[in-house]
Amino acid sequence: MIRTKAQKQELVDALATKLRRSPTVYVTDFTGLDVARITELRRRLRAAGVEYLVVKNTLARRALGVAEVSALEPHLGGPTALVLAGADPVSAAKVLADFAREFEKPAVKIGLVEGKTVTPEQVRRIATLPSRNELLAQVGGALQAPLAGLVGALHGLLGTMVGALEALRTKRAAS
Repeated sequence: MIRTKAQKQELVDALATKLRRSPTVYVTDFTGLDVARITELRRRLRAAGVEYLVVKNTLARRALGVAEVSALEPHLGGPTALVLAGADPVSAAKVLADFAREFEKPAVKIGLVEGKTVTPEQVRRIATLPSRNELLAQVGGALQAPLAGLVGALHGLLGTMVGALEALRTKRAAS
């Protein structure tokens, strides 16, 4: 589809806005994936709250320039897709790693997490981390365990006190 300069500029502006809003971006090479597999990857990423965009490299370079994200520009060569992961870098990395393990594609070229570039190896390590919700559950469990122990100890203490008072009452009632 032939686009006018105005249409291309709209695409660049829209992509630049998305790039500014997303603190985590992964650049992938989708060579070897057919349309059905790309659609499946998009579906899995969308379920994780992540956006997958296949873009022309020239338009992506312009958008990266507008968004002032120059670290990714050298890696825009060949078939390129951007994974805009938002604030949670782990869920997107997990989906990409699982999909790559299953179909041997897509290959992550580079990532950008909170303004810092990450290598494909680091993206694989990020994928092994627990998700934000899992970490919050672990923290909640760690906080809840001592409190539950304290409640149990206090309950046992009160039970002992009630038992002693009951024994005292029955002893006085008998005398």
